[in-house]
Amino acid sequence: MYRVTLPEMGFQAAWRAAARCLASHAIPPEAVDWADATLFSGEPIPEGRGPNAVFVPKSFLDLTRSVLCHKDTQAPSLLYAALMRHQTNRCPLHNPADPLTQSLAKMAKSVRRDLHKMHAFVRFHELPSVSGRRKFGSWFEPDHSIIEAAAPFFAKRFADMDWTIATPTGTARFQAGKLTFHKTIAAPNLPEDATTELWGVYFSNIFNPARIKTSAMRSEMPLKYWKNLPETRLIPEMLNAAEQRVLAMHEAVPKEPPKRAIKILDRRESDIKET
Repeated sequence: MYRVTLPEMGFQAAWRAAARCLASHAIPPEAVDWADATLFSGEPIPEGRGPNAVFVPKSFLDLTRSVLCHKDTQAPSLLYAALMRHQTNRCPLHNPADPLTQSLAKMAKSVRRDLHKMHAFVRFHELPSVSGRRKFGSWFEPDHSIIEAAAPFFAKRFADMDWTIATPTGTARFQAGKLTFHKTIAAPNLPEDATTELWGVYFSNIFNPARIKTSAMRSEMPLKYWKNLPETRLIPEMLNAAEQRVLAMHEAVPKEPPKRAIKILDRRESDIKET
């Protein structure tokens, strides 16, 4: 049994290198242990490339980028099984009804959704800075190990500031334009700052009391994220006041049309009679 231990950071590149080597030696999936812990130490993978060429479509490489982030410890072995099968049968990988292909697609979809939530729900807190660049920090708890996949989005959007995003599975730091990844020691202690109030002001202004759909809100903004979102503390108060706000909005609606509208309607009516 061959043993492959993937690192906490850089696991995508490590898996690709190991899988390519193993496949080139035609080592079957059942002979490889991709788990991060086992009672017995296995053989190290062969050194150097084997005699067999390894073929995969670009779509499979894209699939690995998502699936390898999944929290399921079987994700690396399932991907390797799909890789080895593709060397002799290229049809199942393009068949959405195939059980293995279907399982991988579901994993990829779950990771993509997690990335979307992270891009939307990371909230930065400003921290003291000794350099000329502003400094921010954030704590986020995703479902999967997506910090490396998500960080480039923030590096592009917030390139003019230094920031740290910590998650239970890893920490991304962007300092002086350089992005690095590190092991997370503990959740950071983030102080409340002006952005806390700003998020509350923004959320209260976009909240529509006449269109309350709590089930849809919990679907798009799952409860697990609420403790790290400063604006969610306002939700109970806004829900309690929603009915009164709707009544106030209704009362504020003008009972008579403006004089200008009456003149326009009269003009149109006269034009119709003339024709």
